[in-house]
Amino acid sequence: MLMADAVHIALAGNPNAGKTTLFNYLTGARQHVGNYPGVTVEKKEGFYLHEGQGFRIVDLPGTYSLTAYSVEELVARDYLVNEQPDVVVNIVDASNLERNLYLSCQFLELGVPLVIALNMIDVAEKRGIRIDTEKLSRLTGVPVMPIVARTGKGVEELLGTVQAVSRADARPQTLIRYGVDIDEALRELVPIIEEYKLLAETYPASWTALKILENDEQIVAKVMLENMVVGQRLIDRSAVLARHLQDTLEAYPETVIADHRYGFVRSILR
Repeated sequence: MLMADAVHIALAGNPNAGKTTLFNYLTGARQHVGNYPGVTVEKKEGFYLHEGQGFRIVDLPGTYSLTAYSVEELVARDYLVNEQPDVVVNIVDASNLERNLYLSCQFLELGVPLVIALNMIDVAEKRGIRIDTEKLSRLTGVPVMPIVARTGKGVEELLGTVQAVSRADARPQTLIRYGVDIDEALRELVPIIEEYKLLAETYPASWTALKILENDEQIVAKVMLENMVVGQRLIDRSAVLARHLQDTLEAYPETVIADHRYGFVRSILR
């Protein structure tokens, strides 16, 4: 099996969700440890062979979000965008779904090919937590697979699903709504971003618009670098929204967006 034929998987998730446990289970001694360029964040990469199919597996830094507030978040986000893995496997602690699925929401927003792996399903069951994986899959629009990374339970089935997703080249649709004011601003910004093809080769227009509204410094700088005039139009519209939300809700756009992400998570867990 040539590495060129291998399915490229990025393992992503909150710290302590079992991401590295799964990585070690799959790769064993067949892993390489280095650093991401320009930072001291550890990069782990390995290889696994499953039923004749090779998997190139990267263990991304544990992170709670895809904002650019920490080096780990920035490294994880840049890897997903720049390296474009065939599938992102989002490792979720099944016993702490609400907190973990917040990151899953951001993968949905970014539109990466996604499989959610519900890890520590045995711990959740012992605590009396029952999870309807079919319902969760239906409401998120992506496959949801229960596993126990520590023992390998469900891992073979997970890899089969990952392989199917990589072949389908399917990308999830954003299902999240952010309230009247944010949604209206997005409807204004997205067509402008699409018209001028701002960061079009890197990010979905809806995600770029969302990041501008969140005042994500990295994305705003990239937009301004591509087209300063149009970029300023987008920033001005974002500033209008920020002032409106401050006047009416005493909140910043990024806070309102985060609240609606959690609202989406709670709605699918009912």
